[in-house]
Amino acid sequence: MNPIYERGGAVTVRPARPGDLEAVRAIRNHAIEHSTALWTETPQSPVEGAAWLAAHLARGSAFVAEVAGEVAGFAVYGPWRELDGYRYTVEDSVYVREGRHGLGIGSALLGALVAAAREAGHHVVIAGIEAENTASVRLHQRFGFEHAGTVREVGTKFGRWLDLTLMRLPLA
Repeated sequence: MNPIYERGGAVTVRPARPGDLEAVRAIRNHAIEHSTALWTETPQSPVEGAAWLAAHLARGSAFVAEVAGEVAGFAVYGPWRELDGYRYTVEDSVYVREGRHGLGIGSALLGALVAAAREAGHHVVIAGIEAENTASVRLHQRFGFEHAGTVREVGTKFGRWLDLTLMRLPLA
């Protein structure tokens, strides 16, 4: 077995459930407070988190990764844009609990997410990644996502301008 997996135990990916809300919200809020992965500085409240997760559960587009019975990460996909002309294009989000990076959790989640989006009949998955997040860019490249462009200085957080790298994966 690959030693990277032996350190963290087996990764199990399953559809998210309402009971996963607090674990998922904790991971999201950590990313909000400590990273540029989510371009907001306002933590998600329990009410906001419940509504956000419920929308993904209704679509069947939310997954969690468990390691030793603990939610160690989550992934979702949702509409890329709201207009009906974009209805076959979705955007993915993959987050791993702090201290659990490098254990294959992100890969397991993205694999499940791409398979679910394909099975749901979507045509393209878009990834919008903060340009300096090289780990996320590499993860998406391993799954065949191609660089579609980088938009300079379209967001701000922690007092600096952020660039958005767009990647795309055709599913057909």
